[in-house]
Amino acid sequence: MSFEFNGVEIDDTFAEAFPMLVSRVLITAENDEWALIASKTATGFASSIIMSPAEAGVEGPIVSKDKTPDGRVGRFIQIYHRAGRDLKLQLIARIGQCVLTCPTTNCFDGFPDAKKKIRIGDAVRLFGDGFEEKYEINGRKVWKIPVMEGQFLIERRFGVRRGVAGGNFLIMGEDREKALEAAKRASEAISKVEGVILPFPGGICRSGSKVGSQKYKLAASTNHLFCPLLKGKVKSLLPEKVNAVYELVFNGLNPEIVKKATKDGIVEATKVKGIVKITAVNFGGKLGPVKINLRDALA
Repeated sequence: MSFEFNGVEIDDTFAEAFPMLVSRVLITAENDEWALIASKTATGFASSIIMSPAEAGVEGPIVSKDKTPDGRVGRFIQIYHRAGRDLKLQLIARIGQCVLTCPTTNCFDGFPDAKKKIRIGDAVRLFGDGFEEKYEINGRKVWKIPVMEGQFLIERRFGVRRGVAGGNFLIMGEDREKALEAAKRASEAISKVEGVILPFPGGICRSGSKVGSQKYKLAASTNHLFCPLLKGKVKSLLPEKVNAVYELVFNGLNPEIVKKATKDGIVEATKVKGIVKITAVNFGGKLGPVKINLRDALA
C-alpha cells in the first residue's frame, strides 16, 4: 500500500524507532564559532550505537544569549546510550576532552528539570587538581576550574531522560545527484527542528543497515534489499527507475519531535524532481517499540 505526496510515491509504512537514554548539554562560548567547534568535536565518532561508543549530534538552532546561564551564545548537543553507566562515561570523556579544552567555552545541563541527574561536573572538576571552586551562576550550581586561558565553568550535575533514537526514512532517486540533493534538503529541514539531532555525516547515511546478517555473526549488515547494485541478484525492494538511495536517520527528545522531523524532511525531499519513492525502515518490532507512521506524520 502507498499514497502520493507532492507527486512522489510514499509507502504507507512506519519507521521503527527505539528508546535510549539521552543527556542534553548546553555549550556556550564567546561566539558561535567556538560553540560550534566544541559541539562538533564533542559529538564526533557517534553516528550509530552499532559500532560507535555513543550516538550524538548537534542541534541545529543557535541558543541566544538571553537563554543561556552565562549570557553568551550557545549550542545544544545530545548524547545517547543504552545504559546509564556508559552514558556517564561518554559525557565525562567528551566534555573533558572536547569542551574543557576548547577556547572560551562553558558547559551547562540542558535538562535542568530532569528528575534523574548524574555527577558529570563533579567528575570533570578533578582536572582542577584541588584549585577548583564551587560557584553559582543564575541559580546553577557549577564548578569554576582554572585553565591557562582563565576559567572553565561546568554545571555539577546533568539530567538524563529517555529519548527516541532511530527515526528514519529512505529517499529513492533516479540517480545519485537527485537523491543526494533531496537528502541534503531533508537534512537541512530536520536540523531546524528543536530537540532533534542527525548523527550521521552531514545528516545523511548511504549505508543503511538491517538487523543481523545472513552470512556473518554481526549485529547489523548492509540492507541488501535497498542496494541498487543488487537488483536482479536479490528480491529487491527498489522500483526499476531507482539507482540511488539515501537514508535519513534522526534522534529526538520525544516521539512527537521525531514525528515532526519526519514530516519536515519528507516535505523538502519531495520538492526535488527525480525522486521516485520514499519509504521507512522497520523490522516488525525486532528493533524497537516506537512507530512513526509516514501517513500520520504527513497528515
